[in-house]
Amino acid sequence: MSAGKHLTKGSPKPALPDDGVPRLYSMRFCPYAARAHLALNAKKLPHHTINVNLKEKPEWLVEVSPLLKVPALHLVAEKDQPSLIESLIIVEYLDEKYPENPLLPKDPLQRAQDKILVERFNGVFSAFWNVVLEGKNPDDLWPAVDIFETELAKRGTPYFGGDKPGYVDYMIWPLFERFSVLQFTMKEEYNSNLQRWVKISAWIDLMTKNEVVQSHFATPEQHWEYFRTRSTNPNYDMLA
Repeated sequence: MSAGKHLTKGSPKPALPDDGVPRLYSMRFCPYAARAHLALNAKKLPHHTINVNLKEKPEWLVEVSPLLKVPALHLVAEKDQPSLIESLIIVEYLDEKYPENPLLPKDPLQRAQDKILVERFNGVFSAFWNVVLEGKNPDDLWPAVDIFETELAKRGTPYFGGDKPGYVDYMIWPLFERFSVLQFTMKEEYNSNLQRWVKISAWIDLMTKNEVVQSHFATPEQHWEYFRTRSTNPNYDMLA
């Protein structure tokens, strides 16, 4: 079940069935919330989605997300009905709670290395936001992506997770889904770097066709429309 449109200030708290199914509080264009969606969908876990307007947050959001952040996963079937926040915490909880269709590798060393790789991805996130939202020079962005090109070549597999997407793939994908908005501001430079990243370019093509990715996907044009209006009057509901 999905609430569809983003609930805003003054909106009543949605009435959901008392079925024990986790409730994911989200925003459709939030890349961090996308991580939780991808994990839930990869594990085929039933859940309700409640979208919230992050500029005009509904007053009741604090009940399930004390820091007023998304994603927030409300575990209504657990004692005291706790909520989890922070995307990586949510995903690791889901992977431990529901071991079917595992995302993280079993080997402790490989699991630790995958977590480190995702932490290193913060550099790509930061550089990307600086370019797209603040118009800064992309010189820091390209080397940040080079790290992942090198790592994928080193692993010698189509995905970071091996023969199928895993934790690293799904946790870094939301940024790469948005990466293509660069074609609207620096098309030539963007295309030349895609040609340079042979492994990452092939990985992007594979991930785009993945059914889990397609379950929570927006086109480059839709992402660009959101970024273009983000600071003024973002259209959260264009995909509702």
